[in-house]
Amino acid sequence: LLKTGYEGEVIATRRHVERLVELEGLGATITSDNRMAAEKADIIVVCVKPKDVEKVLTEIKEKADGKLIISFAAATGLNLLKRVVPEARFVRAMPNLAILVQESFTAYCADSDVTQEDKEKAENIMNRLGTAIEIEQRHMDAITALSGCAPAYLSVVLEALTYAGLEAGLPRDIALLSAAQSMVGTGRLISEAEKHPAEIRDMVTTPGGVTIEGLQELEKFPIRHAFMMAVKAAMSKSRRISELLNKS
Repeated sequence: LLKTGYEGEVIATRRHVERLVELEGLGATITSDNRMAAEKADIIVVCVKPKDVEKVLTEIKEKADGKLIISFAAATGLNLLKRVVPEARFVRAMPNLAILVQESFTAYCADSDVTQEDKEKAENIMNRLGTAIEIEQRHMDAITALSGCAPAYLSVVLEALTYAGLEAGLPRDIALLSAAQSMVGTGRLISEAEKHPAEIRDMVTTPGGVTIEGLQELEKFPIRHAFMMAVKAAMSKSRRISELLNKS
């Protein structure tokens, strides 16, 4: 967020504050005191593991009443968040690892008492870190399994393409960079040029050409099914975690 030129004051907290030195160099105030940070903040952003959410919110509860809280914790529903701090207004968000380079896809849902102004403030933060859209909470487990896990899935694809390049005789750095940049470019064709994936495939594939030979080999294996089952399994795991948290 600081790298995007965000003009507001940022207070970053962590148990081991020495790990926040880099953020201090970017202009953040760093501390290990969550209560102090919550008291000073207009907007509170919670970025912890699901198992730690209730503990952190309980710690800052008295300082968070009446404030907007954005939770980036996976599988943690609005009901659970509201139960811990009833007087706060919650936005639940699911980014992915690309947030580190301001290219995250972040889906969010908002509690019923969140105002339009609150949403605009939350989107202002999240859009600085990539692309943000509002969805219904019932889709959060699916989005966690799809875009939340996507960097891992796509890294498997990139690793496979890199090894294919190595087998074909390419230097390792060129094999990896060419595969990665091709994925970035294809993503932009979809998001910016509004091309459908099937359209892109057809644009690259010419009769009797090189691409159709490669595609013919790919179609011999259940690649599509593998990705569908991966997302399905991840979604089920997200639901189980959410159910366990709500029972705690």
